[in-house]
Amino acid sequence: MSVKVSVIIPVYNPGKYIDPAIDSLLRQTLPASEFEVLFVNDGSTDDTRERLEKLATEHPHFRVITIPNSGWPGKPRNIGVAEAKGEYVQFLDQDDYLASEALLRLYNMGHRNGSDIVIGKVASNFRGVPHGVFKVNREKCSLRDAPLYDSLTPHKMFRTEFLRENNIAYPEGKRRLEDQLYMMQAYFPAKVVSILGSYTCYYYSRRDDGQNAGSAKLIPSGYYGNLREVLDVVVENTEPGEFRDLLLRRFYRVEMLSRLSEPAVQKYAPEYRDEMIDAVQPLARDFMHDGVHDGLGPVQRLRSTLLRNDDRQGLLRIAQLAGSIKAAARLEKFEWQPDGRIRIDITGRLVHGDDQKPVTLVRRDGRLYLHPDLTADLLPAGELLDVEDDLDGYMAEISLRNRETAVEWPCPAKFTSEVKEISDGVFEVILTGHGHVTSEGVKNRGRVSRGFWDIWVPLRGLGVVRKARLGADRDPGVDAACLPASLGSPARAVIPYFTDPHGNLTLDVARRAKKLAEYLEGRPVLRTPGSKTELRLDIVTTSSTAASKADLVLTSTGGTDRVLPTTLRPVQGRAHVAVPAKAADVPPGEWKLSVRLDGAKSAAVPLADVRVERGGKIVLVSDLPTVSPAMLSAMASARRKATVRSALRSVGGPIVRRLPAKARKKARRLAGGLGG
Repeated sequence: MSVKVSVIIPVYNPGKYIDPAIDSLLRQTLPASEFEVLFVNDGSTDDTRERLEKLATEHPHFRVITIPNSGWPGKPRNIGVAEAKGEYVQFLDQDDYLASEALLRLYNMGHRNGSDIVIGKVASNFRGVPHGVFKVNREKCSLRDAPLYDSLTPHKMFRTEFLRENNIAYPEGKRRLEDQLYMMQAYFPAKVVSILGSYTCYYYSRRDDGQNAGSAKLIPSGYYGNLREVLDVVVENTEPGEFRDLLLRRFYRVEMLSRLSEPAVQKYAPEYRDEMIDAVQPLARDFMHDGVHDGLGPVQRLRSTLLRNDDRQGLLRIAQLAGSIKAAARLEKFEWQPDGRIRIDITGRLVHGDDQKPVTLVRRDGRLYLHPDLTADLLPAGELLDVEDDLDGYMAEISLRNRETAVEWPCPAKFTSEVKEISDGVFEVILTGHGHVTSEGVKNRGRVSRGFWDIWVPLRGLGVVRKARLGADRDPGVDAACLPASLGSPARAVIPYFTDPHGNLTLDVARRAKKLAEYLEGRPVLRTPGSKTELRLDIVTTSSTAASKADLVLTSTGGTDRVLPTTLRPVQGRAHVAVPAKAADVPPGEWKLSVRLDGAKSAAVPLADVRVERGGKIVLVSDLPTVSPAMLSAMASARRKATVRSALRSVGGPIVRRLPAKARKKARRLAGGLGG
């Protein structure tokens, strides 16, 4: 069978840090006969060569190529591409790893679209991730209609012949920004780029020895000399105008102004800071003309002005101001939806300083400006920073982030901004909106993994992006609405809670640490009247929640326990636990009834006092409140509809299946109406 993917890994003295990469390659769902792994050993001086060669004897699809030390990953990657047998190549660094379905999913997406480049969603616990690139799946896109310029690392899948035909290769030897040069040289000729945003393919992992690639101290002259080569590629492949300015602005913001921004610039030694500015200024002069400058947000525009004016102390002062700007988000409402999503209502704003004062604006001659108190040390006397045309840049988002793996998912949300006057002639921008958070499957994504999932609110405004954890500032009514839930199939506990001591909202999915029993304490237990006793617990469920097993516990006055198996099932948005009519072999007497929801060794949730009569009959003694008449009516209606649906399936199903397609569709629509 032909090789679909060649995975190329430059290797140099990796030690234990290569283990996750190897393990992830052995777990790939793409059959071993359909991909190969090329370890390009860059003259390692430890036992790497022997270890990898032994691995290759055990796994025929692994190959080891050893070369004299080149000192940098560029040459090993070039050799890997030259040696690759696969239709596609995937670059992987020795201290990173792939998700188990990464190669299969990326290849399938690339193959069906004829893609030159396929970009898989990434996660990192130590470096920035361009989440905007991965918001949606894109089957076909290009540099002109997608923010590809925000993803300039090479850990992607490339069509092998595309790289060879376009002579796309790494500069060899030690240098900086070689990844950005490679990616910009690849993006321009790429006819089809695909983005897999619904599955996290690639994981960057922080090394505990601090030796991740790119961790070495930056030498400004060399770094910005290499950046000039990248900018030359942009200029050579574009015409003057908005598109070129857009691309150049990305490098101005990220590679130039950010190096002169908080907190880095405040930590530089004075000599190093001057060296950095001296290296940045020529590039700013040669490439970042007014079209690039004018498109920046207000804070970065002011920073750019200070750089142009060679105001080095001003760059420190704006770093101090911008570093004090934070996002503040208030949780106004928390509400479980019938489909198992959580609706959260939020108010957000930008604040600054130790006392978290609002970032304020003033109005002059019908236009809004940043308050002069904020810019007094940054602008000439009497001059103000105009932000009127930047107000549409205020926006907010909601994201769900795994605390351990750093996987992050955007949540659907809608916000509006409003300029509100807070005192005479002084204004602030308020963002209000709502979004939906869910642990369960959404389109193309599937369920989130077990773990702690924190809720973040990124706020944008004035050209800065700040992220706030949600929950510490919340409406007093929110806590009572944060019910635990049992969701999905198989059913998993989803427990919203507020962290201690910071009070931030987190979802514990699948009992990572929290237990249902703890969060049911003090919650009501209701009784459903009828011949079969059921107790309604304050656990949120949906119609798609699967029934699950639980243990009822009878505890005698003497402390003896008897365990009775039972079922936890969803009924009209809550979990119901069935109480058996009889308990065989249980002596008559007074007993305490409770239920274990978190495993055999966990604490039980108290339910009621019961009496066991002769013959084992169980009688509730506690005067539990019953469910409301409206709920009883809804439950009865649901039972009737379920009975009708069952009858229609068993009686009408065989008949309907023999009908012509149009009649079959009409019959099923009629049956759906009858069955609710």
